[in-house]
Amino acid sequence: MTASLFADLPLDMPDIVPGRRIKGRVAAVLQAAGSDFVSAPVDGLDLSYDGIANDFHEGTTRRSGSREPWYPRGTEMRNERQVSIVAEDELALAAADMGIDRIEPGWIGANLVLGGIALLSMLPPRSLIFFEGGVTLKVDGQNAPCRLAGGTIAANFPDRDATSLALSFKDAARRRRGLVAWVEKPGRIATGEGVTVMLPEQWIYR
Repeated sequence: MTASLFADLPLDMPDIVPGRRIKGRVAAVLQAAGSDFVSAPVDGLDLSYDGIANDFHEGTTRRSGSREPWYPRGTEMRNERQVSIVAEDELALAAADMGIDRIEPGWIGANLVLGGIALLSMLPPRSLIFFEGGVTLKVDGQNAPCRLAGGTIAANFPDRDATSLALSFKDAARRRRGLVAWVEKPGRIATGEGVTVMLPEQWIYR
């Protein structure tokens, strides 16, 4: 399919997978309204181009950290992490691997819990999430699990060794910790509304 696009070039061409649409729903909305990333359920989220109003991660820009070793720490950069999205089934799998009964979305700073979308964390970058209420989010990519979120989880299980439990989150939640996204079209998101995810064409560049 793709070789004909570059017939004169001796390249190992990638296969192109067509884009498609899948349906889901908003199972819960949460806001980190305090001084850290921990979030709590709310009735709805008001979003602008800066992200979620009065949320810990609100802002058009942010400061770089350990995820961006190519910049000096604290460099101002585009905030592609305005919204954190998770799925309950993936968190349940991560919890089981950690030997605990649950991971609450708010413990790891989630803003949206989406249901009905298989393998949510594997949605590719550039996927668009359209909400019934009019909001559109663009997926930046997977949200890598870190020890900081693991520490918040561990604090809720005082009978377990806090350090080992916190460290176990990184492996248990790898490719299950959800997605980060930014606001392409602002508005309000409420629990229960439907969503449509538009996956882009995909290919592996070799």
